Amino acid sequence: MSIKATTTATAMIVDDETPMREQLRSRLQQAWPQLSIIAEAANGIAAIEQAEIDKPDIIFLDIRMPGKNGIEAASTLAKQALIVFVTAYDEYAIQAFERGAMDYLLKPVEAERLAGTCQRLQKQLEQRQQQAKQALAPAPNQATQVEQLLTQLMQHQGQNREYLRWIQASVGSSLRMISTKEILFFRSDEKYTLVQTEQAEFLIRKSLKELEDELDPKEFWRIHRSTLVRVSAIAEVTRDFRGRQLIALKGHTEKLEVSRNHTHLFQQM
Repeated sequence: MSIKATTTATAMIVDDETPMREQLRSRLQQAWPQLSIIAEAANGIAAIEQAEIDKPDIIFLDIRMPGKNGIEAASTLAKQALIVFVTAYDEYAIQAFERGAMDYLLKPVEAERLAGTCQRLQKQLEQRQQQAKQALAPAPNQATQVEQLLTQLMQHQGQNREYLRWIQASVGSSLRMISTKEILFFRSDEKYTLVQTEQAEFLIRKSLKELEDELDPKEFWRIHRSTLVRVSAIAEVTRDFRGRQLIALKGHTEKLEVSRNHTHLFQQM
């Protein structure tokens, strides 16, 4: 479903998962052919830096990302562009973000819903262009409105949030309860996720993305598209002869590789 208006604009897509960025890019090309995707970023820190360079009109922004999350990044980015959150979270803020200045899309993004978002974005951009041509007084500070909504959302997210504290794993005919404080890291493959403790390893069917959404982001970091590590289990971070960052864990001999998209977590190196 594409929109009839011919407003041209530029955009940036920010998401830590490459398939999600590719899917949104494809949907946007169908919904708004005149929209040029000029940049992509995998985390909030990179998004802020890239936006300073490319200055997009619109930023499609994921919320849960390593390092600086989307809500934190939006506090800066909203002063430069229209923000559209694209996330898996169905929170009370969905209604609050149903405004022309910004929007809130749920993954997976539906074509019809995205088309409506694009129409609202075009209206906002057209109004800005008309005001600039007519030299009228600027519209109410949209960035301030966005910051107020972001503050409400951050306060809401911090209230009564219960993070996952136990992992259930089947061991033969019994069920093992594993405290997250015992877990060194999670590693996913196509069908299962490996749960590694100092004493043993287990297989569960919960995906890494589900775990990342349910675990405390201060306790577990994604260091690779297939790996979540408990921060307090990290003994040291080194570089090998190829320049890759490798994590050594307490009580475990295996070293975990940090992907390039997540090296910002260890910026001092």
